[in-house]
Amino acid sequence: MSRIGPAFAALRAGGETALVPFFTAGDPDLATTRELVRAAVAAGAHAVELGVPFSDPMADGPVLQRAAARALAAGTSLPRVLELVAELRQEMSEPIVLFGYYNPFFRYGVERIATDAAAAGADGLLCVDLPPEEADDLRAATRATGLDLIALLAPTTPSPRVRTIARTASGFLYFVSVLGTTGARAALPRELPELISRVRRVTRLPVGVGFGVSTAEQAGWIAGFADAVIVGSAIGRLVEEGDARGAPGRVAAFIASLRAAMHAAARPCVGS
Repeated sequence: MSRIGPAFAALRAGGETALVPFFTAGDPDLATTRELVRAAVAAGAHAVELGVPFSDPMADGPVLQRAAARALAAGTSLPRVLELVAELRQEMSEPIVLFGYYNPFFRYGVERIATDAAAAGADGLLCVDLPPEEADDLRAATRATGLDLIALLAPTTPSPRVRTIARTASGFLYFVSVLGTTGARAALPRELPELISRVRRVTRLPVGVGFGVSTAEQAGWIAGFADAVIVGSAIGRLVEEGDARGAPGRVAAFIASLRAAMHAAARPCVGS
């Protein structure tokens, strides 16, 4: 059974917002990724997303493109990412989501990836370039193995389509805060609270906000109206800036600063 639903329910009951860091698995190598995840969880992360590196990451900006290239150059593959998940599951209870593109999942085998990811201890899959209309096979496979299939929403997604997407998704909805690729932004759209409110009117699934989140101030602001703050490119930059040995410490300090800002913005229970 996926840990995602119970984790969000517990946080919501306490008026908390989940902090979900994203790591490109294998950047700069899998051993370092393992230490990065450990450091993030120890610093207060409530769940983690592990990105499966792909040679054509069209939804990603320069930072995560470089991270994927480094991971592939280090020999990272989907089977090795699943091994990493299994290792992490031995020492952590927080949800783990595999974030990837459809090509590696399809080549590995749709039923096989669902079976092996669940066996390794993952809780959900997010396939960034697979429209809901084409996800029937993957959806059936994840349901059969108890994994959540997380869906993306954009600021331009109309309410009827939000409803359609939410009906076929599980776990939580990933709301892309800005149009375009991943990457830190100096400012986020001020209409985000209303956009999230619009999503809440048509679904009871938790809503996480990602793409562009890069500062503690932004995380604290989002914590006031969303169920999760998802941070990726800002962490990728910390990994590539400086030696790999010091990366876990840099990431832990950043996660702690985000948690502090989010705690200061603690909100009453929403949607319960």
